[in-house]
Amino acid sequence: MTNRTALITCVDRYMGRAVQTKFEALGITVVTNGGPLTSERACTDLIAAAGEIDILVANLAEPPMTGPVQNIDNADWNTLFDALVHPLMYLVRAVTPQMLDRRAGKIIAVTSAAPLRGIPNNAAYCAARGAQNGFIKAIGLELARANIQANAIAQNYINNDTYYPDDILDDAKFLDHVKRNVPTNKIGAAQETAELAAYLASENCTHMVGQIIPLAGGWAT
Repeated sequence: MTNRTALITCVDRYMGRAVQTKFEALGITVVTNGGPLTSERACTDLIAAAGEIDILVANLAEPPMTGPVQNIDNADWNTLFDALVHPLMYLVRAVTPQMLDRRAGKIIAVTSAAPLRGIPNNAAYCAARGAQNGFIKAIGLELARANIQANAIAQNYINNDTYYPDDILDDAKFLDHVKRNVPTNKIGAAQETAELAAYLASENCTHMVGQIIPLAGGWAT
């Protein structure tokens, strides 16, 4: 894994720091950006500044903005797509030419298992995450013949600052919810996502493409 460079987006949110720590421990040179990516220009400038990218980790997150479908607000809907869907396309579109030139590359999107099962009162969030998953499935097949492996880690019930922060892990009501809904009866460690990302980024991963891999304690399979 040495002599390889990974770009991890929005490193201060969601799974960014866990993946960064794991990659650096493996000897990967890690380039990051901090805040959310809110425009096409921000995405393309980030790719250009990073230079040669062997591994793109599209780590994008936004709170779900829950509510019944009849109350979905246009601004909330657009915020979710602007934070999750559009940046993923901009990043992949910008990094793909250099990977095609080298006929090598890894694209890993950290998405969500939510659209694999569906969550009532979270239709907008499921729609945005589902769009991410559909995009990765399609480009994974498209880029496979060029030796570029694109996959998604579709996670849920994993410890992270955006959705399952430390301060709710000891809440009795929340723990009861977990025991009723998650077959493993627990919240997964962030390191498990990082381990899966490390495998997907490795040279050992050559035959897995376009996969939406649930990492959700059995909540989605």
